[in-house]
Amino acid sequence: MRLFAAVLPPAPAVGELALAVDRLRSLPAADRLRWTGREGWHFTLAFMGEVEDALLPELHERLGRAARRTHPFALRLHGGGRFGQRALWVGAAGGLEEMRLLAERADAAARRAGIGMEEHRRYQAHLTIARSRDEADLRPYVEGLDTFEGTPWEVAELALVRSNLPVSGVRGEQPRYETVGSWPLGGGTGSSPPERAS
Repeated sequence: MRLFAAVLPPAPAVGELALAVDRLRSLPAADRLRWTGREGWHFTLAFMGEVEDALLPELHERLGRAARRTHPFALRLHGGGRFGQRALWVGAAGGLEEMRLLAERADAAARRAGIGMEEHRRYQAHLTIARSRDEADLRPYVEGLDTFEGTPWEVAELALVRSNLPVSGVRGEQPRYETVGSWPLGGGTGSSPPERAS
């Protein structure tokens, strides 16, 4: 399974962002970007890549522990930025230190469960909304996000998400995301992975 730990924004926050993204999509040359679908909007905390099934019980146990050690915190979608000419993202404000700590704990949980993780880098909260097919100028889109300010919500759980990559070869097809586990912050039992159809 191709997995990552994430914070998933609630439906009202997704709705607010969707309105802002709709405005950006009306800018000149917006059709040159690959826009991500709202069902895929998330803050990645720790990307794990392909994970063997045998490691999942230990991973679930350690992610649950990481969640229990982290108190719920306030967050809101805020402004935006870009990674060069490759990706356009929306940022966050509020409990950024708590979010960074949760990301570090999720990364450590994966490493201790035996998952080979990439080199650890300082966490930067971002939610990708578009990628460039070529060297598009993303500056007008970043400027369009300057005044974007979402309504705060409480981050109350850590999610483990499976990424199903496109297989049809259809241009513009998006990855499909499936939450395979979640754990409440600050305590509680969390949810076990859903039953698989046989």
